[in-house]
Amino acid sequence: MLVLSVPWWEFVLRGVVVYLFLLVFLRLTGKRQTAQYAPFDLILLLILSNAVQNAMNAGDNSLLGGLILATTLIVCHMLLSRLSFHFPRLGRLIDGEAQVLIDRGQVNRPLMRQELITHDDLTAALRAGGCLALHEVERATLETDGHITIVLRRTVP
Repeated sequence: MLVLSVPWWEFVLRGVVVYLFLLVFLRLTGKRQTAQYAPFDLILLLILSNAVQNAMNAGDNSLLGGLILATTLIVCHMLLSRLSFHFPRLGRLIDGEAQVLIDRGQVNRPLMRQELITHDDLTAALRAGGCLALHEVERATLETDGHITIVLRRTVP
């Protein structure tokens, strides 16, 4: 239960490598993918976690090995959060930047294609933002977390 089959530092190294790999992989999948998890997205995450488990634990199923890996992943996450806060360029590299999806009723179609946002996704976001037509939108922004923020045009009474 407490006997490791590999040295403790190997757990730490494997955990850091897998954490960074998944961070880059998930960043490259696009904003939409991280904002709205469909059933197949959740299945992918579950399979990914199972696939990288042995890469991290080297076949060691000890309690101590699991605790070392869990601690490593949490420390990586905390460290990256702090570094992103203190170094905004790193934060932008990891999280990306918000992008304008609709400006004064005009849709940025290349951005929709790039981020794999369908017409149905866009109309659902518009309805959630309280509008039914594009001409009502002053600006719609694709946020770094994948959500779409809608700002309606002001109407003069």
